[in-house]
Amino acid sequence: MAQYDTIFKNATVVNQDGEGLFDIAVKNGRIVALGTIEGSAAEVVDCKGLHILPGVIDTQVHFREPGLTHKEDLESGSLGAVMGGVTGVFEMPNTNPLTTTRETFEAKIAAGTNRMHCDFAFYIGGTHENVGELAVLERLPGCAGVKVFMGSSTGSLLVQDDAGVEAILRAISRRAAFHSEDEYMLEERKHLRVPGDPSSHPVWRSPEVAMSCTTRLVNLARKTGKRIHVLHISTKEEIVYLADHKDVASVEVTPHHLTLDETAYTRLGTYAQMNPPVRDKAHREGIWKGVENGVADILGSDHAPHTREEKDHAYPASHSGMTGVQTLVPTMLDHVNNGKLSLPRFVDMTSHGPNRLFGIANKGRIAVGYDADLTIVDLKRRETITNDWIKSRVGWTPYDGVTVTGWPVGTIVRGNTVMWQGELVTPSKGQPMRFLEAL
Repeated sequence: MAQYDTIFKNATVVNQDGEGLFDIAVKNGRIVALGTIEGSAAEVVDCKGLHILPGVIDTQVHFREPGLTHKEDLESGSLGAVMGGVTGVFEMPNTNPLTTTRETFEAKIAAGTNRMHCDFAFYIGGTHENVGELAVLERLPGCAGVKVFMGSSTGSLLVQDDAGVEAILRAISRRAAFHSEDEYMLEERKHLRVPGDPSSHPVWRSPEVAMSCTTRLVNLARKTGKRIHVLHISTKEEIVYLADHKDVASVEVTPHHLTLDETAYTRLGTYAQMNPPVRDKAHREGIWKGVENGVADILGSDHAPHTREEKDHAYPASHSGMTGVQTLVPTMLDHVNNGKLSLPRFVDMTSHGPNRLFGIANKGRIAVGYDADLTIVDLKRRETITNDWIKSRVGWTPYDGVTVTGWPVGTIVRGNTVMWQGELVTPSKGQPMRFLEAL
């Protein structure tokens, strides 16, 4: 009988202690040995010329189930994830019905188990109405924590007032995630939207709108002594400000805010429309500075699909959001190859970082005893991203026609080879992630 289920051989492994050439042995879904491994295995995978990273975890996706499944569901969204090298996702609560009760949360866990292609966790939405239950809800198995919208986006989850946010922070003990845009300012500034001109989107949802809300949010975190996670930072000012508040605030940045700039509105029109918006080059470079100096903790795609019909409405009736989970790894590996960030820093932002911030049990490192979640990439492979490659139900990407260097070639989830060389190999076996603060 074979000593191991699988041995991955001859790869350059990138981990918390740097890069090295060694083998990885897997048994019963866990990593059981690292180094030069001579034992027998049911399968030996030769990864010569490839890099093995700890499984990439995308901590912000919207898979739209239940209620909005004409544009995505848990199965199609997670298929895009594994085709792009992502082994785990945190999915958001702005569904229909909203994920704000034990019943709606547990229904999503049931819907995802053994149906999603990657492992998963779901956020519970924080509202004025459920604040009394949040201490229990945030500890349900598979819960990534509480998510609060301080500015309106897709869906009807909104807590715009400081008193409401303070009540939520006082009620919970885990790190809570926030969409930080000032709803009061958004209402006042609606007249700045120019019909038919999506380039007015960042004028309406200005840097001041984001900065005002983030300042309020940090003050509330300090007042309550709680930890916050500020999602999809889009301004250079927030990066500078949050550098002084890392004890309470962790920071997410997105591939689209690091890749696109104001020229995207000319090229893509409403397909570049996001909340918070893609801004000019100065803000993009300010966010890169946050990556370089460590203020930015993690990368999340904010995968937020809408159909072409919904995107093709004339601005501002057009929907805000774009696909992103499948393109996160290739777009960021292209930045690695262009010298914008190192491969260990990419690993830190997509596996070690999520593990560290959210206390994910047994994930985020290539280490004995951890789940065998691996993202296998070819750093030299040049490919052109196309709409045809995208597995999202909406079938489009803002990066259609963009050629990148660096490509995901294998997605291993708990030892199962789910994707290999662009083919789905194993049927869906997704399971809820476990969290140290909720065990």
